[in-house]
Order: sequence, then C-alpha cells, then structure tokens
Amino acid sequence: MRIDGVKNPRTLTVSELKSMGVTTVASVLQCSGNGRAFFPHGASGTPWSVGAAGCVMWTGVPLKDVVDALGGPADGTRYITGTGGESIPDGLDPKSIMVERSVPSRALDTALLAWEMNDTPLPHTHGGPLRLVIPGYYGVNNVKYVKHVAFTENQTDAKIQASGYRVREVGKPGSPDQPSMWEMNVKSWVNAPLEAGRSGRNMIYGVAFGGTVALEKVDVSVDGGKTWKQARFLGPDLGPYAWRPFVMAADLSSGEHRIVSRATDVDGNTQPEGRIDNERGYGHNGWSDHGVSVTVS
Repeated sequence: MRIDGVKNPRTLTVSELKSMGVTTVASVLQCSGNGRAFFPHGASGTPWSVGAAGCVMWTGVPLKDVVDALGGPADGTRYITGTGGESIPDGLDPKSIMVERSVPSRALDTALLAWEMNDTPLPHTHGGPLRLVIPGYYGVNNVKYVKHVAFTENQTDAKIQASGYRVREVGKPGSPDQPSMWEMNVKSWVNAPLEAGRSGRNMIYGVAFGGTVALEKVDVSVDGGKTWKQARFLGPDLGPYAWRPFVMAADLSSGEHRIVSRATDVDGNTQPEGRIDNERGYGHNGWSDHGVSVTVS
C-alpha cells in the first residue's frame, strides 16, 4: 500500500507494516443505514432494523505510528483519504464506482491498518489482507483491501464521498456541502425478550455503544418511555469504541408491554426519542422506533 501526503511518502508491504507496531482495538462496525427500516418514507437501501452492526476485535498497526515514521502529515492536510483495492471494470468512470472515503484528520489518533479480525487473519470478505479501520466511525469509512492512504487538503471527489453517504432532506440529491456519515452517535436496542414473555420476573437484555466516546449508562423502560430504570452492564469493558451488553430485571404483568432502551455517553449525549428524517435513512438512534412490543402471558 502507498502512503502519500506525509513528509516522506512511500509504499509499504503488510510485512513492513507489521514491524512498525501492533495493537488490538474493539470497535463497533455499523452500517450508516442501520435503523433504516423505521423510516416511513421507504428510504432506498437494505431495510435494516438493528441487524447491520457487530462488535469486532481489530488487530493491526496504529496509522499514527506509520505516519510518524514517515515524518508526519504534510502541511495543510485536513483529511485522511483511504482508497480500496477493487478492480474497476473497463468502460466505467472510476470515480463513479470506486470506494474512496475521506475522514477528518482528527481520526489519525485512533485509525488502524488492520490485518486481523477476532484474532484470525483478516479474510478477503472483510477487507483482507489489509483494512483501514476508523474506530467509532460508520462502516463505509472502514475501507476494505486498502491500497492507498493519503493525507489531503480536501475530501475526495469520488461519488461515494461527494454525493453518497450525505445526510439530506427527503427528496433532495446529495452534495458535498451536506453532513457526511463520519462519527457514530450514541445508540442502544433491546435483544430479549423480543415478542413474548411470562408474567413475573423477566430479564431484559440489549446492547449499547457511544460511537467515539464511552458509555455512561443505559436506562430501560417497560411502559414505552413513561418511567425508566437504569440497567447494569454485563461483562468486561472493552474500551470506548466497543458495545456494552446490558441487562435489567423487570416484573412484568400479563398484557402488552413496550420495552425501550436509552443510552447516555460520558459527554452527556442521550438518545433522542424520535428520528431525523432523511433521504437515505441514515444515523437513526431514536429510542422509540427501536423498542419492542412484548406480549406477556
């Protein structure tokens, strides 16, 4: 892979990168459209509810270590631009189909060039042999089979950046002046029970994450948000970019219960009740839509 926009640009092999440092980071990998199924206007794209997310152990070299070894970023650079290694079919405009994403240079503090996923060599399906990982950022920024990383003054003009993954009003086309899908927002959802339960004591489980910062707490309601009770986290804390499983015990009477969860991060950001409607159904973290209706007998 080639690194440009640094004081001493050069091409490095994965073997050379492995000699420059290594770390393991737990980070949520989430599609920008996770939660799209809840948008009433029928946003185009896969109709995800909560299935487009997972928590991954990435192992690789911190990008900052590599950049420091190459003299640091060049003056005037504001973005980290990663380019995927896909072969572009003849006859197509590369800019219209290539995966090339720019993120703010502040991501240098956490970015990773990863060659392992969950302690095994990174498979091609997930971006092997090398993937650019930006912990806390939406999945599209984690460029697979990365072949080029450049520190640039401006964002790439590739379609996936210039007009794609932009938060815009319903019916409005994408453009570079709209917010880009970069840092993830605080989010949670309930995993169990999902449809039915027995009257009496029930254990309510779910997951939550803060995006680029750690979680402070998760509250759960069994009456649609009228009253709340704080849940407790389960298992070890794997760091600020990982999700935290949570559990709360609740005594449920017979009938219908609307169970919702609401996470708060250490900066005080809390999931809103509703959503911000947008053309592609991006960034939905409203707690109301993400609730489950459970019949207790």
